[in-house]
Amino acid sequence: MPTKIRLQRKGKKGQPFYHLVVADGRAPRDGKFIERIGSYNPMTHPATIVIDFDRALHWVQVGAQPTDTARSILSVKGVMLKHHLLKGVTKGALTEDQVEEKFQAWITEKEEKREQIRKETELTKKEKAKKRKEEEKKISDDRAEELAKKLAKENLKAEEATKEEGAEEKEEGSEETVSEEAAEVKEAVSEAPEKAEETPEKKETESKEEKEAPKAEEKKEDEAKKDENK
Repeated sequence: MPTKIRLQRKGKKGQPFYHLVVADGRAPRDGKFIERIGSYNPMTHPATIVIDFDRALHWVQVGAQPTDTARSILSVKGVMLKHHLLKGVTKGALTEDQVEEKFQAWITEKEEKREQIRKETELTKKEKAKKRKEEEKKISDDRAEELAKKLAKENLKAEEATKEEGAEEKEEGSEETVSEEAAEVKEAVSEAPEKAEETPEKKETESKEEKEAPKAEEKKEDEAKKDENK
């Protein structure tokens, strides 16, 4: 079987990490290999690919067959494109300068696209962070508004309770005043008959004194006349 370029799994469970190796097609996946030409980490975003470009191109040119995943990784790094362009040089369709020029143009375009994707990713992250902050602020404002409404209701209840207490105190004070006035009226009514009883007695005494006064004067006059006769 021909030599293959494939991935060799490493890393912990749930955290895969791969080596890009050149191995005999009859060897098991994680068995012996001829040469390691790179690594691939799918756990990062974007995935991290490290390749020894010259050695990878050499093995492709000598006939090593990459697996589907390995071919995709090599294509991302431009190994398969360079191999295709060099075939054109062999056939006489292209010169080495043209191959290098086209390859560098491809790399530049690839880098621009990658930079654009990176900026879009950062912008997306910023937008997500901004949106998350706005949502958090909205939640905070809603909570503050609910708390303010709750406090306003409690204050209103407290004011109503205070007003009710003041009204009750006022009613109690008016009742006490009315009871005091009633007591005063009752006392005045109870004292009135006594005064009424005292008044006739005084009148009788005065009438007796008036009647006795002329008699005393007549008696004095009679005594004075008797003295004169003597």
